[in-house]
Amino acid sequence: MKITECYERVCEGDQLRKSLIDLRDALKDEKNRREFAYLLGGDFSRLCALLEHEDPKIRKNAASILGKMESEDLLPILFDAYKKEQTLYVRADYLKAISGMDCSPLLGTLKERLAQLRGTETLPEERKHVQEEIRALQEIVLRYEKRERHRFVGWDEPLEIILTVNRCLREVTARQIVTGKLTMLAGGIRIEGAKAGELRAIRTYREMLFPIPGRKAVPDDISRSDAVLLGTTAQGTEAVSREEAEGRQTGKLSATQAAQIGTTLAAPVLTLARKLHQGDGAFPFRLELKSKTEPERKGTLLRRISDSLEQASGGELFNSVSDYELEIRLLERKDGAYLPMVKFLTIPDTRFAYRRDSVASSIAPVNAALVAELARPYLKEGAQVLDPFCGVGTMLIERDRAVKAGIMYGVDIFGEAVEKAKANTERAGCQIYYVNKDFFEFEHGYRFDEIISDLPQVTAAHPLEEIRGLYRDFFALAGRVLQTEALFVLYTTEPRLVTDAVRERREYTIKEKHTMNEKNGTGVFIIRRQS
Repeated sequence: MKITECYERVCEGDQLRKSLIDLRDALKDEKNRREFAYLLGGDFSRLCALLEHEDPKIRKNAASILGKMESEDLLPILFDAYKKEQTLYVRADYLKAISGMDCSPLLGTLKERLAQLRGTETLPEERKHVQEEIRALQEIVLRYEKRERHRFVGWDEPLEIILTVNRCLREVTARQIVTGKLTMLAGGIRIEGAKAGELRAIRTYREMLFPIPGRKAVPDDISRSDAVLLGTTAQGTEAVSREEAEGRQTGKLSATQAAQIGTTLAAPVLTLARKLHQGDGAFPFRLELKSKTEPERKGTLLRRISDSLEQASGGELFNSVSDYELEIRLLERKDGAYLPMVKFLTIPDTRFAYRRDSVASSIAPVNAALVAELARPYLKEGAQVLDPFCGVGTMLIERDRAVKAGIMYGVDIFGEAVEKAKANTERAGCQIYYVNKDFFEFEHGYRFDEIISDLPQVTAAHPLEEIRGLYRDFFALAGRVLQTEALFVLYTTEPRLVTDAVRERREYTIKEKHTMNEKNGTGVFIIRRQS
C-alpha cells in the first residue's frame, strides 16, 4: 500500500489502529520516510491529535510514527504526552520516539524519572513495562553523559580465580601458577588465593573468570516449593504463569527463579566489582546464559535476570549491548542450578595484541602459545628457526616468546597470509624474514636448528590423500634445510598422518606426542632428527 493511501485512511479514521500499524511499518523504509515527510510538509497536527486518543495502542503507534519524522518541533509535544501517559506499556514508545532528537534540555528531568523508577518497588505484572521504560530512559541519558570507565586495581588482591584452559593439557598452565591453592576442573583450573597480576602474563589460558563470592550456585534450591514459586507481593500471592508451571514440572528454570537469580547476585557482584576497581559510577554488564535451554525461552530468562539485576542494584549495574565492563556468566549444572562467574573486561588482555590479521586456517594464538610451552624444555636459545607453512606468523612469534630465538624464517605459498604475517610480526616487535614461496621449492644458504609449524589440514580443497602425500614429502625433504641434529615442533589436525610419515624414516624419533582436542584428535608432536 502506498504512503498516501495509508495516511488518507488514518485521516479518515478507517480501521484506525490497523492503518497506523501499516503506516508505521511502511516508514521503516527510508525512501518512504522521505516521501511521507514531503507529503506532510511539516504539518503533524493530525498525528499529534492521536496522542490524546482513548485507545492506548493508537497513541503508541502515533508516537512511533512521529518519532520517525525526527523533527525537533515534535520534542515538546511527545515529551508532554509521555508525562501525561498512564498506560505503562505505551510510555517507553514516547521515549523511543524522542531518542533521535536533541534531548539535552530534558536531561535533568529524564534522570530524575530514571532514579524514581529504579527506586520504586514494582508489581510483578508491571515489571516488564517498567523495565522497558527504564531501558529507554537509560539509553537517552547515556548518550549525553560521558561515562568514565572503571580501572581494574585488584592485581595483588588474593582472590578465587578460574582460568579456562585446554582440558587435555591443564597441567601445562598449572605448572606456571606460583601463588594459590589449585583445583583441577573439567575445562579449567580454580586457584584460591590467586593474584590476577601474576596470572595475566601466562599465555596458555583462554579466559580469566571470577567466581562470585558466597554464591556457588543459583538458585540455591532449584526444587522450590509451590509457595516460593508462587511468590508474594504487596497485593498477595502472585499467580503462576504457564512458563513457571512448566518449569516447576520439568525442572527447568522458571521466570520467577530467573528474577530471584538477579536479585540474589546483584549485591555480591557489585561488591566484588567495587572492591577490584577504581572509579565511580555504575557498571555496564552483559549477561550470558550457558544452557541447553531453547533460544526463545533463554531470551526471556536473560531479560528477567538482567532486569532484576538492574532493579536490585538500584541501577548500579545496568545492561548494555556494547561497551560493557562486566560479563556475568551463568553456567548450567547437571542439577539445573547455575554456577555464577564474572569476567572483567576492564582487565586488558594484551597477550596476543599483535595478532590483528589472520586467515581462515590460522591457528588460535592461545593454541600456538600452548604448543610453544609444551616444547619449552627442548627449545634452544638463539636457535635458527623455520616455519615452512607459516600462515600469518603466529607459531614463530609464540616460539620466540617462549625462548628467544635467533634468525627466524617463515615460508608460505599463500601471499595474503605472508603479508599479514609481516604486519603481525612488526606489531609483535620480532624480527622474522618471510618468503612467499612453496616450501618444496625453498632453498637457503645455511641450515636451521628447528622447524615449528601448524601443518596443512585436510579440507574439501585438499583431500586426505593429497595431505598424506604432502606429509610424506615434507619429512623426506625437510632434511635439506636442517642441521644434522634438529628439532620438529608440529601442530596437526592429522596426527595419524604424522605418525605414518615418521615411521617410514629412520632418522626421525617422536620424543613426545600430546592430544589437544579429544573430539577431532588434534595433536602436538615433538620430534628429533638425527642422522
